[in-house]
Amino acid sequence: MELRAQALICLAQTDFLQKTKFVNDLISAWQSGNCNLDTKVLFRPPNNIPGKPTKPDLVSPKDVKRRNMRTLEGRAVMIHALAHIEFNAINLALDVIWRFANMPEQYYSDWLKVAAEEAYHFTLLNDHLIKMGYIYGDFPAHNSLWEMAARTADDILARIALVPRTMEARGLDASPPLRSKVAQVGDMEAAGILDIILRDEIGHVSIGNHWFNWLCKTRNLDPINTYAELAQQYEAPTPRKPFNHQARLAAGFTEQELVWLENA
Repeated sequence: MELRAQALICLAQTDFLQKTKFVNDLISAWQSGNCNLDTKVLFRPPNNIPGKPTKPDLVSPKDVKRRNMRTLEGRAVMIHALAHIEFNAINLALDVIWRFANMPEQYYSDWLKVAAEEAYHFTLLNDHLIKMGYIYGDFPAHNSLWEMAARTADDILARIALVPRTMEARGLDASPPLRSKVAQVGDMEAAGILDIILRDEIGHVSIGNHWFNWLCKTRNLDPINTYAELAQQYEAPTPRKPFNHQARLAAGFTEQELVWLENA
């Protein structure tokens, strides 16, 4: 069993329950020494990635309607949106494992850990949806996370800069006010899940920062200028204020980077 080949097989899996089980089995095999790693092999990108369930229907972000958080359905729509983000995050972590060769072993181990934690988050959210009378796939969702992944498929530096450090880092800013809203309407189980997700996402963004800075150092690039150039080149969304400075600093952003973001 080879890690990167297995990550590609898992990425193509369409059943969301089977995908989460596959990820959990893969990290168990890796941690127990029953999975090896070939950092040099180059895979031909298949046409069936990422594997998508038949539901949810994917629509434009502007067509994903907001609902009243004080209603059961409104809260379910919000939990479903979070579950969809976590499902995409599983795919994103698996994708950077198989797609990019010739990185240090720790790189692949780090992103497998991320994939497993994203699978855990997805399971928590989907289980909560089921308690509410729904399941993942019951509401429409958008695909902007994966669209950025597709645009950066040929450049590991752009991928790490603009997915974990941009798209996923937005969760660090959005999580506290969202947690406050669900707590205010009495859904303390959802609030607890958001606490877990924020804790782990700080670690995931930290991994993104580590490898972005490692790549910049390897290529003799200035991180702030390089990020600005990549964000413009790939038309990355402008990060929304206010920023969660405490979480972003814990995730490895520097004070200089935060000043730049505030003024961008």
